[in-house]
Amino acid sequence: MKVAIVILNWNGEAHLRRFLPSVVRHTPEQYAEIVVADNGSSDGSSAFVRESFPGVRLLCLDRNYGFTGGYNRALAELEADWFVLLNSDVEVADGWLAPLVERASSDERIVAVMPKILSVDSPQMFEYAGAAGGLIDMLGYPYCRGRVLRETEVDRGQYDSACEVFWASGAAMLVKADAYRSLGGLDEDFFAHMEEIDFCWRAKNSGMSVWVEPRSKVYHLGGGTLSNESPRKLFLNFRNNLATLYKNLPAGRLFAVIFVRMCLDGAVGCAYLLSGRFSRFAAVVKAHAAFYCMLGRLKRKRRAIAHPGGTPTGMRGFIGFMALRRGKRA
Repeated sequence: MKVAIVILNWNGEAHLRRFLPSVVRHTPEQYAEIVVADNGSSDGSSAFVRESFPGVRLLCLDRNYGFTGGYNRALAELEADWFVLLNSDVEVADGWLAPLVERASSDERIVAVMPKILSVDSPQMFEYAGAAGGLIDMLGYPYCRGRVLRETEVDRGQYDSACEVFWASGAAMLVKADAYRSLGGLDEDFFAHMEEIDFCWRAKNSGMSVWVEPRSKVYHLGGGTLSNESPRKLFLNFRNNLATLYKNLPAGRLFAVIFVRMCLDGAVGCAYLLSGRFSRFAAVVKAHAAFYCMLGRLKRKRRAIAHPGGTPTGMRGFIGFMALRRGKRA
């Protein structure tokens, strides 16, 4: 079994200098290859990898294709049984890879597995981008075991059991190569953000499963490309969340959920406007306009996706999850 660990980089030389050594140090050479896919960087990233890590395979793309297009093009060049999508700002721990491979190999239905994701700056805390496994509520808002909205929990072992989840974080995700190809990879219309949720949801609609394996731990910095305050990031999150819902929701819930989300997004936009955060208000408006422009393509993509009835594992009411969290704290 061969694993390709693929780090997509765009002008991230500083992150590569800081975090790539841990990946090289803690990755077993006998069955894993480390690849840096450079997304048209202009900061010397490629030269740094070539000179400092000659054992790391370097793929140079001609321009920035975003997270989705960059990974699709890079993975198309590789021969492996499993791919690991790993952010350039992730530090891995000793023994991080084997538990992911073991879990993924335990059931042929498993398409993706993520590790426990902790914060680089506060290692006792879960990190925003995935924490201990991604979930989604009945209105399509993503959250995690260990993180709701901006609140993250201290890791006290409360989520140390491997389990099926709704989505795995693109910051660190092991993916079955055959399934990645059969599902069409990441949706390049997304460019970045929410693409892993859409991918995992498509996998679930096809009868596959997604897991978290907490025996594997990594440490994520976060915000390496776009800061949390970036209007561009807000635009991508709002637009891509709507696109994900439109593509993947079953027909019986599609229009009701989309309508409610439109109303809630409008309320958020008004709050930004009234508080004087005009760039964020503009980002919400542009996101909705872009979503309308995408509808033709989204309809074609929706027709290609199975939409079984029922609620996929990991999609539950937000109120129920909050009640569960309060019970665990008590």
